[in-house]
Amino acid sequence: MSLKTLSLSLALGAAALAAAVPARADQLADIMGRGELRCGTFADVPPFAAPDPKTREMVGFDVDLCRTIAKRWGVKAAITPLSVEARVPEVKLGRVDLTIANLAYTLGRAEQIQFSDPYYLAKEMLAVKASDPSTSKADYKGKRLSSTKGSTSELAIRMNGSEPLTFQDTGSAFMAVQQNKSLGMVANTMTITKLVNESQTRGVKLKMIAEPMVYQPIGIGMKKDAPALLAKVNETLRAMDAAGEIDAAWNKWLGPDTEYKLTRAEKVTSLSELKFEPIP
Repeated sequence: MSLKTLSLSLALGAAALAAAVPARADQLADIMGRGELRCGTFADVPPFAAPDPKTREMVGFDVDLCRTIAKRWGVKAAITPLSVEARVPEVKLGRVDLTIANLAYTLGRAEQIQFSDPYYLAKEMLAVKASDPSTSKADYKGKRLSSTKGSTSELAIRMNGSEPLTFQDTGSAFMAVQQNKSLGMVANTMTITKLVNESQTRGVKLKMIAEPMVYQPIGIGMKKDAPALLAKVNETLRAMDAAGEIDAAWNKWLGPDTEYKLTRAEKVTSLSELKFEPIP
């Protein structure tokens, strides 16, 4: 082989490699090619994702979002239940295409994965015993509060200057308050509302502190360096919003006629348009 031919071969090889890298890096083509969208959801955190007691099939708000996205893309939806702390690593490693699990934007997470435009603005709330006279989050600075491990609830506790006591699941964090292992527990508004309501008829009665621990935009997580996938997800979320599909799923699982009685006021919005203090 002549030097000229060798140089040409190397140049063509380098060009082919350069063209192939972005294709491998962006998962959208892989999803469409396999005909399946792999979504990571909570393993057992109703109303977002949990096994149906009768069918054992995964159901919930986040599950519905995944299935609606998959339907719009013309592919099947594959649901993979994840622990709270596995939501970022599993999508980062490419084991799931999207993490749809009430995933809040934080600076730390944004260094590892990329986020879609948020589809609602959540709050981390604190529940304590109803007999507790304290009324603000500042009253719990330096105090022990429970949460799920690796969650924004844990980060919110640290941001408040409180001491986190973490568990693998919400139920254990709740029992820590009941058993006097912590003064209160932190979780999203929906979870806290449900637990406070349940505590009125069983166990020790709880109350919710009115002041939010933190505000947090909720979006869909996906692997970095996948611009086509990010653009497709954002485009689909906005189309779902315009069609009322996100509101329909919200009202089914979280709306005024459910035990949570929550109204979704926000629409799909880019992060740059929101005014909030990002969690580290």
